[in-house]
Amino acid sequence: MRSLVVLPTYNELENLSAIIESIHEHAPDTHVLIVDDNSPDGTGRLADELSAQHPDRVFVLHREGKRGLGAAYVDGFNFALARDYDVIVQMDADFSHDPKYLVDFFEKIREHDVVIGSRYVTGISVVNWDLKRLILSQAASAYVRCITGMPLTDTTTGFKCWRREALETIGVDNLASNGYVFLAEMSYRAFRKKLRMIEVPIIFVERRLGRSKMDLGIMIEGLWGVLRMRLRR
Repeated sequence: MRSLVVLPTYNELENLSAIIESIHEHAPDTHVLIVDDNSPDGTGRLADELSAQHPDRVFVLHREGKRGLGAAYVDGFNFALARDYDVIVQMDADFSHDPKYLVDFFEKIREHDVVIGSRYVTGISVVNWDLKRLILSQAASAYVRCITGMPLTDTTTGFKCWRREALETIGVDNLASNGYVFLAEMSYRAFRKKLRMIEVPIIFVERRLGRSKMDLGIMIEGLWGVLRMRLRR
C-alpha cells in the first residue's frame, strides 16, 4: 500500500526535522506531505530544505496565511487522492502523536476503513496535561458522543489513518467545519456512512517544543460548531 502522512504546520520549526526523521524511522516507505500556512518562524523554509534532501519522500504544500486546520487537511487529502495513495494518515507535527504507532495503524487499516488513535479506549493515556485540560478534553468527547451518537471513546482525536476509498466516500471537499471541529466532523461522516472504524490505544504526550494552539476560546467555539455540524446532517 502506498501511504502518505499529512502534517499541517504553523510555527513548528523546532519539531519538524525530528518528526520527519521519526516517521521515516518507524515507517520507512511512507511519504510525508507538509502543509504549511506561511509560518512566520521559518517552518516553510525548513520544509523546503527537507524536501530537497528527500525529494521522493517529502513534499511541501505552501498556503498563503493561516487558513485553519480543517482546510489544511482538505488540501492534503486532495493531494493524496490526486496521486493515488492507498492510505492517508493525519497527525500533528509536535510529537503529541508518536510515529511509533504508524506500524499498528498500517496493520489495522488492512481490515478497516478508518483507524482512530484514541487517548481513552483503555483508560486515560495522556501525559503532561493539567487536570483542567484533561476534564475539558473528556467533556468535549462526551459532548460530541451525546450530540452525534458516535460510539467512540475519543471523538476529538486528530491522529487517524484512512483508506483512500473512505476519504472518497465521505467527500472531503464537502466538509463544512474548520479548526478542531473538523476532526469530529470527519469521524461523524465516517460513522454516518457506516464505514469500518476501529479505535486503537495511543499515549498522547503534550508537545515537546513550541506553543500549543489550543485555548479555551477554541473549545467554546467547538461546542457550537459540533451542534451546527449535527443540525446540518
